[in-house]
Amino acid sequence: MIFGYARPFSQDIDMTLQTKALENKGCDRIYYEQTISPKDRPELDHLLHSINTGDQIIVYKFYSIADSTRHLIELVQLLQQKNVQLISIIDQVDTSTNEGKVFFKLMKSVGDFQYDVLSESTKAGIYEAKRKGKNTGRPRKPDANVRRALDMYQSKKYSIAQITLETGISKTTLYRYLEDEG
Repeated sequence: MIFGYARPFSQDIDMTLQTKALENKGCDRIYYEQTISPKDRPELDHLLHSINTGDQIIVYKFYSIADSTRHLIELVQLLQQKNVQLISIIDQVDTSTNEGKVFFKLMKSVGDFQYDVLSESTKAGIYEAKRKGKNTGRPRKPDANVRRALDMYQSKKYSIAQITLETGISKTTLYRYLEDEG
């Protein structure tokens, strides 16, 4: 079966361009997403549950179906596992061809490269900050509040809820400081 998938985007908010192109490609069924939101995609979920081995999914362009390089790679891998082909009209990619398969292998490498660059940059930034004596991570609570919370706890006159409310220090943080002192 040949499925189409359309989602509104800035150049085709009413999906008429996509609809015309998908109909010209002979789609048996077209799924229309009604939202632009990358998180809320019920029609994509329905489509992915409807596909079977040998089916094709046709999109106007990759952005119709994926919101990032990583998302596109994950979708293609899922479709490959199910032996379903993905065709992008504007991007001129068809995963049933050798060129389409090579394209996605290259995209996977680029996606891995993007992840590695981001990961290494983050690690290098943390290393450099620590080397310069800067603290990384969440800032510590002011010592006066911590001391006050500890004093309140040790006086045994206040409940944990009262201490956290008065000092702004969470129960977890209070217990961590108590462990450090004890």
